[in-house]
Amino acid sequence: MKQRFRKTAKVALVLVYLVIIAGAVVRMTGSGMGCPDWPKCFGYYIPPTDISELQFKPNHDYKKGIVIIVNEELQVASKDFTSSNERNASNWKPYTEHDYAIFNPLHTWVEYINRLLGALSGLPILIFTIMSIWLWRDKKRFLLLSIFTVLGMGFQAWLGKTVVDSNLAPYKITIHMVMALVIVAVILYLIYTSKSTCKDQKFDLRFRNVLIVATILTLIQIIIGTQVRQFVDVQNKLNGYFNWDIQSLAPLNFYIHRSLSILVLLLNVWLFLRNRKLKLGYSKYKLVLVCIALEIVTGIAMYYFNFPFSTQPLHIVIATILIGIQFYIILESHNSHRLKSIETSA
Repeated sequence: MKQRFRKTAKVALVLVYLVIIAGAVVRMTGSGMGCPDWPKCFGYYIPPTDISELQFKPNHDYKKGIVIIVNEELQVASKDFTSSNERNASNWKPYTEHDYAIFNPLHTWVEYINRLLGALSGLPILIFTIMSIWLWRDKKRFLLLSIFTVLGMGFQAWLGKTVVDSNLAPYKITIHMVMALVIVAVILYLIYTSKSTCKDQKFDLRFRNVLIVATILTLIQIIIGTQVRQFVDVQNKLNGYFNWDIQSLAPLNFYIHRSLSILVLLLNVWLFLRNRKLKLGYSKYKLVLVCIALEIVTGIAMYYFNFPFSTQPLHIVIATILIGIQFYIILESHNSHRLKSIETSA
């Protein structure tokens, strides 16, 4: 059962990362309001593909909650009814959560796919939570953390609704991202602690402490990065899609973000060299440096070449992969410390 639990958790981890990737694509394409309501999309389980589907139709069967666009405003069917030749205002009510009433089929379907992946990622989480009941006697924390993950996914879904209702409020987008990273961390913990065997790695206190600092800095970078992305989104709306110069308009948090990246690089190079010098056995640290190198390349491309296509979502996705690897190495270091303590006491 424990191996099945672990495999299911791995599937959940992959799907959660796919949701993060989809979310990055949503931000890159400006599709965050592609579905102006939640959890449906314009009142449909399968969203429209043409603006004609959102225009009033005479002699048409409307279901409660269906959305149409009237004079650049969203109108919601207040009940089930069949329309007459003229639109009866008593059958409709204005959508009051926000005033965004634009239909773009590309944006709609990008956002819809993002929501589908979010719903799909919840299935393996629900499955391994059920599995954890059978592991209660052996691993009580599996059930507790699994339940936390389910609740976390529920919170993410609710937060996704509030993000849409607020017309993409920056602080809510940041909380949305941080909560996704918390869910990733919990799933990684479940994956690691459900392993039947662990690698024989050495514990080094200085390595572990600096690693924790480096991981916290990565988290800070991600948070600041979401604020920089919000600035980019605002400039795209004001000046056209990347029809502006970031070198002349970049805000202060951009320069903080760029300066901290140097510290992140230096700390992780030191950790890599110490790992190799002391032969600690943390083989995944090569992946950390690969991720940081890709972060630098995409960051330079965005700044000096005006955001080439896909560099923005790649930058944030790589950052989330980076912090996931760092957290996993922290787990490995903690386990090596535990084993060392056992050996010392014996």
